[in-house]
Formats: sequence, structure tokens, C-alpha cells
Amino acid sequence: MAGPLEGIRVLDWTQYQQGTHATAMLADLGATVIHIEHPIGGDAGRGVVVRRTTDGTTPVPPPGGGALGLPYGKSWYFECFNRGKKSLTVDLTKEKGKEIIYRLVKKSDVFVHNYRQGVPERLGLDYETLCQHNPKLIYAAASGYGPKGPEAKEPAFDLLGIARSGIMTMVGEPDMPPLWIQLGIADQLGGMLTGYGILAALLAREWRGFGQKVDVSLLGSMIALQGYTIGMHLYLQREALRPARKKTPNPLWNYYLCKGDKWLMLSMGQSDRYWPTLCRALGIEYLEKDPKFESAAKRYENCEELIAIMDEIFITKSPSEWMKILKGAGDIICTPVQGIADLTSDPQVLANDYIIDCNHEVLGPVKVIGMPIQLSKTPGAVKCEAPELGQHTEEVLIEVGGYSWEEIGKLQEEEVI
Repeated sequence: MAGPLEGIRVLDWTQYQQGTHATAMLADLGATVIHIEHPIGGDAGRGVVVRRTTDGTTPVPPPGGGALGLPYGKSWYFECFNRGKKSLTVDLTKEKGKEIIYRLVKKSDVFVHNYRQGVPERLGLDYETLCQHNPKLIYAAASGYGPKGPEAKEPAFDLLGIARSGIMTMVGEPDMPPLWIQLGIADQLGGMLTGYGILAALLAREWRGFGQKVDVSLLGSMIALQGYTIGMHLYLQREALRPARKKTPNPLWNYYLCKGDKWLMLSMGQSDRYWPTLCRALGIEYLEKDPKFESAAKRYENCEELIAIMDEIFITKSPSEWMKILKGAGDIICTPVQGIADLTSDPQVLANDYIIDCNHEVLGPVKVIGMPIQLSKTPGAVKCEAPELGQHTEEVLIEVGGYSWEEIGKLQEEEVI
């Protein structure tokens, strides 16, 4: 079944993760995404690997396969963020290379890049130039710090978006230094919001008939992510504080170590509602009416003592055992704290196709992240393969750009493609 963006053509001049993730999401939804790369080396993301250390200092090659950690020289990173795309190689420093883009823009709906401000302008690929070739073009720029201000032209990667946004001071215990979140979270969210902006602009074009520029940044995305803590600060002029696990004001909104060195998370904000049921499940009925714990206010006042009691109880059983007990007791909201590896066998994850099995045409059977958005009539589909460098150059030039084989031959001789 076709995806909702079938018939939409996207020119994807991105690299690494923020921009490539945005366009991969559009490809999952059915858009034809043409990934524009330099003929030599291509997207820098093709060379990203994870290196492990044995002594904490010395990099060693990753296990399992080729130089990039996968067989046949494949990069897991590039495969993740460029699945379902076509690869066009073109040297954009040459006039004929720019002309290729101009011809493709005329027949495309979206142009996306994540280069810092000044690079597109220098190459003649800025919004003002491209919209002259297609006034209805949606032009998306994914940056580090936004299109305005003193640092608009500064380079930025994921870690800088995380550091600048304040979120490093909100994770961990109160006495810890700022903590690095090793998830590529700013790139991921920046990519998602870039896709969100593109979809909004496409809808506006459908209704109003004009194209426009979309600006999204790592900094802005990370601020949006923290709507709770930043919103509280803006309204109350009060700094949000890191919670200490052993001093969490609501012990029913906390996580506990269980048998087997695994954790269980409780998530009951309305603690008075759930307190009697939890007491019965944990076998501490005698505490339900205890003056120190009988209300949310009292549990807040004596949270350290109550958490210490609950710690001693939860450590006696595994998370799976506690899940059966807690769910069997009634309406208790809880879940095990999982590691990444646990997700591949989580029945809830698998039932909703959040992780799916695919047959990669080169790598064979693989598991990949599925689509987080499910549409009942136009669901889209994951195509797990990322393109080889320049795999679709001739196809794109002929079918979209209107080039002849003779013209393509000359472009190859001149090293434009």
C-alpha cells in the first residue's frame, strides 16, 4: 500500500545524522528521496563507525565484518539514516554540477540540507536562488543554532546541541557533574522536527499554493524537548532540580532495584489514588494509615524513609516477578527498566512493529527500527537498504533531469558526476 508522501520528490543534500534522519523518515512515508553526495567519498556518514576500547584509551576495530563493522564495507550508521533513498553523485563546486541541481529542483518538491549558514550561499544552493527555479519549492535548513543571532554561522554537532540546551544538568543525581547523553538525541530530534516542518510546509503549499523556507536547529529542538522543565522555569522563575532517587518527593514516581541487578519503574503521579493498592501488593498494609505515610504530603515529608523501606522490599524479587504481583493487585502503573538489547525481544515492541525484520539485499536478514507513526490507510513502508555511492546517478539524471546518455557521458568525462 502506498505511503502518504508517494509522488513527493525530495532532494536531500545532507550528511551525518540530523538532516539524513529527516529525509529517511520522509522516505519511509513514501517520498522519493535523492541523496546528493560528492563523487569522492560521498556523505561523511558513510565512514562513521563505533570503536570499542579494551583499556579505556586505545581504540580497537569493531567486531564483526568489514572495516566499518558490517560485511562488504557497509556502515551501520549510513544504513540507518539513509535507508530507502537514491544516491546521486555530483560535484557542486562545478558550474555544470550546480546546473544539475537547478534542473532537478524544477521537478522536485523539497530541498533539504544541514550545512552551516554560508555554505549553500557560496555554492548557489541557498533558498533565494533555488526558489527562482521553483517558486513552490519547500526548502529546509537544519542547523546547529538557528538562522539568526551571533552564532548562526557556527558549526555544531549533536553534543553541542545537547550541551547548549541545558539538558545535561537535568539528568543524573544532584551531586553529579553535567552528564553526556550518548544517544544522538539532538540529531534525532532535530531530524524529526525538520520532517515535521517539511510536512507542515507541504500542507500549507497544498492549501495556499506557495513554497517556503523551513528552519530547524539542534538548539531549538532540544529546547522544545524540555517543555516541562523549561516551561516551569519560564512561568515560575524557578530552576528545575535534578531528582535524587532516594529523596524523590513522590516514592510512587520512582525506580527501584530488583533481584538480578534489574530495575523497575513506578509511575503513579496521583499517589493518594494508588497508595492503598500498592501497600497491599508490597505486603505493607500496616503503613497505609501510618501517620508518616497516609497522604501524599506526608509521604513527601518522609520520602527518604519510605523509599528505604520500598528498596528493601523490591530487591527480594525480579522485575518480572514484581510485574505479575503489581499487575495482579490492581491498577498499578509500572514497567521494567530495559536495556537496548531487551527491545529486540519485547513483545510490545514487536507487536507494534517498532522493530522489524527485513531482508537486506546485501546483508541478508536484519532487524531495523520500524515506523513510529502508524497510518491505517497509507502506512508507508521501510526499505532497509541505503544506496551505494552514486548508485542512481544515471537514473536520476535521465528520469528527473532529462539528460541524454551523451550528456551524461560528457559529465562523467569532466568529473562533474
